[in-house]
Order: sequence, then structure tokens, then C-alpha cells
Amino acid sequence: MAQVMFLRNAWAGAAFCLALVVADWRYAAYALTGAASGAAGAQLFGVARERVEAGLEGFNACLFALCCAVFLDAGRPSTLLLAVMGSLVVTVATAAVVRMLRVWQLPPLTAPYCLLASAVTVAAPAFGRVWPYGDSLAALPRAGTGPLDPGPAELWRGFLRNVGQVFFLDEWYAGGLLLAGLFLVSRVAGLVACAGSATGLLTAWILGVPAARIADGTAGCSAVLVALALCGVFLAATRRTLLYALLGAATATALTPAVAALLAPSGGHPFTWPFVLTTLAFLAAARSFPRLSVPARPAGPVAAPETGPRPG
Repeated sequence: MAQVMFLRNAWAGAAFCLALVVADWRYAAYALTGAASGAAGAQLFGVARERVEAGLEGFNACLFALCCAVFLDAGRPSTLLLAVMGSLVVTVATAAVVRMLRVWQLPPLTAPYCLLASAVTVAAPAFGRVWPYGDSLAALPRAGTGPLDPGPAELWRGFLRNVGQVFFLDEWYAGGLLLAGLFLVSRVAGLVACAGSATGLLTAWILGVPAARIADGTAGCSAVLVALALCGVFLAATRRTLLYALLGAATATALTPAVAALLAPSGGHPFTWPFVLTTLAFLAAARSFPRLSVPARPAGPVAAPETGPRPG
């Protein structure tokens, strides 16, 4: 669970689990079940043990199972079965994405989870036991409506919800617990996450995102992940990479409505696609910038190898 935010630390994972319990104990149960199923599937298929132990084979499955609990009915046996089976399929998707991106020496990030989560949410209305709600979620994109200027309370809640929405959590205090988990392991990671969240808020406000969407964290959650990935995980944490990471965070925030509009007609959701697309593009581009293309140190709480984040 900690690897969702690029950490290899059991205490951080416990803090993240606590945040899920505070929001809804079923979310924590699904996330843990998904992470365990993904890791078990990876072991069954013979994935390198060091990847399993580092959590690299469980975090995508964790997010997928949590997605099932949030978007489908967490109390239905069919949802639990889908979460477990899907977590095993995520293991296969992870191996495929790792293999394809290895050509460019790029990490899979949360692409395996996004692929399967998008497929399930689009297909769910076709299956009566999975989606007993009648209407599909498919809809044409619409212009944002409502006030554009968030108040102070909306801003600080949005700041924490940007972090919480990485795990689909609407509660601002759950986002605070996730942020505490980051600081527990690395002060640098915590500060970078704060900078990413603030950048997401500022970008959304400048572009005129409705205040309600700024406050609920859905506009800026990808900004938090992009900032972490580009400053301290896949690139060394320096002043230059921080500026580069915040540029990426702003880009992901602007990209989020575009991804949402593209997926809305089919009933899909943006999930963390803006984070994946932005980070892969910025990592590929960084190799053309000698002052930026410095890999993160192999030791430290959020360092990463070529196939994914692996803290020392």
C-alpha cells in the first residue's frame, strides 16, 4: 500500500491503511485484499521475489480493488470476487506494461491499474450482477459550472483532499493521515507532496476550475503523484527537479479535465491517467536535459530502479 506513493515502508503502509479505515473500514479491507491478491499472484507466476517484497507487485492491485469498492457496491459478493480476480489480472497487466516500457527504460507507474479500472468501469453496466443500477455512467462532457473562487476553508480542505483522492478518499482528515504517513518516512517526500498539492490548487484556480471541484480534490490529486515521481523518486531531489516536477504537476492538473472528457462518453473515469501520461512524458524528456537527467540515489526513502520505485 505504501508503494502507491512510492514508499517502501511498512509504517507508511499502516498509516495509509488507517486513513482508509477512518473513511470506511470496507475500503481498507478491499485495499488490503487487493494488495495481498496481487502479491500472491505475482509469487504464483514466479515474479522476482525482490519485486514482491518491495511492494511493486501489490500497489496496482491495491488501487484496483479499492476502485471496485468505491465505484461498485462494496457490500456485494460479486464486487469482492471481481476485486480479487481483477487483482490477479493486474499482475499480468503489470508484467506486460513493464516489458513494453522497458524498451524506453520507463516505469509502469499506475498504468496497469488504470487500464483494468477503465475497462471494468466501462464494461460494468453490461453485467447485471456487477452493475445492478440500471443506467450507465456514460455521459457527454459538460462545461464546468458554479463559483470559480474557493474560500479559505475550501482551499485548505482541497489541499488535503488532493492527497486523499489518490486513494479515492473525500474526507480531508484522511488526506491529512496520508500526508502524515509520507512525513513519517521522508520529510522531503512530505514537502514535495505539499508542493504538488499547492501547485494543483493554484493551477486549477488560475484556469477557472469550479470551486467545488478544487475543494473535493479531484482536480489536483494527480499533481501530488507527479511531483513525488519527478522530484526524489525517478529524478534526484534538487531545486531544478523540483521546478520541473511542479511544472509537471501543473500539466497533470490541466490534463485531468481533458482525460475526463475523453472517457466520459464511454462511462470511464480519469483515475490516475493524467499522472501516468504526464510523468512518462516528463521522464522521457528529462533525458534531453543534462541538468535534470540525474537518477535518484539508490538509498533513501523514495529512490527507484528502472522498473518501479524501490526505496532503500
